[in-house]
Amino acid sequence: MRLNRHIADTGHCSRREADRLIAEGRVTVNGIRARIGAEVGEDDEVRIDGNPLAARVAAKGKRRHIYIALNKPVGITCTTDEAVKGNIVEFVGHEQRIFPIGRLDKDSEGLILLTSNGDIVNRILRAENKLEKEYLVAVNNAVTDDFLRAMARGGVPVHGEATLPCKTGRLGRFGFRIVLTQGLNRQIRLMAAHFGYRVKQLHRARIGNVKLGHLKPGQWRNLTDPELRGLLPDHADW
Repeated sequence: MRLNRHIADTGHCSRREADRLIAEGRVTVNGIRARIGAEVGEDDEVRIDGNPLAARVAAKGKRRHIYIALNKPVGITCTTDEAVKGNIVEFVGHEQRIFPIGRLDKDSEGLILLTSNGDIVNRILRAENKLEKEYLVAVNNAVTDDFLRAMARGGVPVHGEATLPCKTGRLGRFGFRIVLTQGLNRQIRLMAAHFGYRVKQLHRARIGNVKLGHLKPGQWRNLTDPELRGLLPDHADW
């Protein structure tokens, strides 16, 4: 079997992503760096980044649902509508049917989760979960202490709804960190605009216990079991 297909069949990633991993020298077969187009057999040991490749299977012997973390680039739209150019599903190119959990607007970048399990999406997103989402933001004016306090205090009108208190911190002269538990559309941009600031760059670095880490723009990976348990600790069947 072709190596890229073998990797994809385990649910680790798509064939296209597997070819990228191979080309970057991150895949070995029996301890030897693999090449594009390589063939593997049942007894061959495949490793990615030094870690043994293994299918993610459920207790009943069936493959688990897909849960991935993507570093979404600017310009990609978080929709499953195939008619939309640059839609996130086509961009990822996964062999299974997946869809985004929540959204990250087209002009923003960073971490977004996708899954094939529609049963858990609303459970993850519902407000009472108070799932933290951390963003790194660059703005057009110097960040002041008053601005950070006002953003953190809450009560900013966004789409007719008052924002909840949140956490903020300074990142240089023109940048700040903000941690939200709400998910209002374009919330940070509208909050900043309320105080006379324009967001120039917005990067999501964390959702709950899932961090973007070293993923480059356009790259994605499977979530780990600890990450899944952190997102929904009461959910046993992944």
